[in-house]
Amino acid sequence: MAEYEFDLFVIGAGSGGVRASRMAAAQGMKVAVAEDRYMGGTCVNVGCVPKKLFVYASGFKEDFTDARAYGWNSLPAEFHWPTLRENNAREVSRLNDIYRNLLANSDVTVIDGRAKVTGANKVMVNGREYTAQRILVATGGWPFVPDIPGKEFILTSNEVFSMEAFPNRVLVVGGGYIAVEFAGIFAGLGAETHLSYRRDLFLRGFDRDIRHFVRDEMVKKNIDLKFNHQVSAIEKLQDGSFLVHVEDGSSLNVDMVLYATGRVANTEGLGLQEQGVVLHRDGTISVDDNFRTNVHSIYALGDVTGEPQLTPVALAEAMALVKHWRTGTTAEIDYNNIPTAVFCQPNIGTVGLSEEEARDSGVRVTIYKSEFRPMRHTVSGNTERTLMKLVVDADTDKVIGVHMVGDDAGEIIQGLAVALKAGATKKVFDETIGIHPTAAEEFVTMRTPVQ
Repeated sequence: MAEYEFDLFVIGAGSGGVRASRMAAAQGMKVAVAEDRYMGGTCVNVGCVPKKLFVYASGFKEDFTDARAYGWNSLPAEFHWPTLRENNAREVSRLNDIYRNLLANSDVTVIDGRAKVTGANKVMVNGREYTAQRILVATGGWPFVPDIPGKEFILTSNEVFSMEAFPNRVLVVGGGYIAVEFAGIFAGLGAETHLSYRRDLFLRGFDRDIRHFVRDEMVKKNIDLKFNHQVSAIEKLQDGSFLVHVEDGSSLNVDMVLYATGRVANTEGLGLQEQGVVLHRDGTISVDDNFRTNVHSIYALGDVTGEPQLTPVALAEAMALVKHWRTGTTAEIDYNNIPTAVFCQPNIGTVGLSEEEARDSGVRVTIYKSEFRPMRHTVSGNTERTLMKLVVDADTDKVIGVHMVGDDAGEIIQGLAVALKAGATKKVFDETIGIHPTAAEEFVTMRTPVQ
């Protein structure tokens, strides 16, 4: 009789958990996955997938306006919230089924329910205890909401995609990419939109030029940016709206308050601390280079460990971990030059070091920048602009940072991320023939440094 029921028991069927399960099963391991909410995790259900669909939806109003300059005349468009909500729910449900089928077709046992670690090799789900040689925690993150009076009236990204009614006036609180994206979504869909952030400028950690440029573009789209703005309490009024009280004594009346103030590790109730697993002060799980906790049979990966909270990172970690189990070699993950996008309007795409990071690390840099009105808008009359920026190591000529704000920035930066990974120099960029007429060609035609 086998010592354990399973070779691997995974807690969490998000991107990392599903990928690790399927790859481990393909290596001949007997695998089980427990999930208490929905297949596909945050990304599929309340993260990148629905958010991107909502970004598409929010862009049509401006597209309709721009189209008139190109000869397309139509009646004023009217947004119908239930249609978007229901079509999004239908797509998410389709993806849930795909994830479940992927696991079933990989001979992975799926257990619906909240799992709790009850021993170094034991997991309890729905009152039944299972044993496993290895346990992998891949439970992701959870929206953080501060403890303020009226916090029960706050919505997060977990609830916003299924709201019963679309609000006329919205306050989005936060300064990260999720807050910026949702501010653009609500404004594009026609809501009076306010963005509150407690510091002087949002998108901390991004290149400063990018942050300033996005700020100015968002203002053009009638988003009310409130910096150095701290919400102190939320009061529900008799008409169902909310009066938001601010520390400076001011107030704001809105129909919905959305908080996007970060995410915390989703470890509550997992029983990890009771089994001696070390957690960091922020609640993330402490792991070594092979994603192993201090309890040698228990592993963790993805958002729950505090690494970059990006789906492709979790996928890469899962593949590296299963390879480690198969070969015994260290699970090598290169967290440098991870490309990312922010789906605000216009989009942000970025890879490598910001100018500030490069200078702070002592690199002597040369900066190339280009700001222009996209070709499409020379006819439409839209005032939206595009910014492109290269950060170059002046001593080696290597391009160490590429940043863009503009249409399809994420699509463009993905390709340039390959160039950075390969160590491309500015000379290589200069020798590359551009595709004309495109915005992307600007990255290989910038010749004059700005500093």
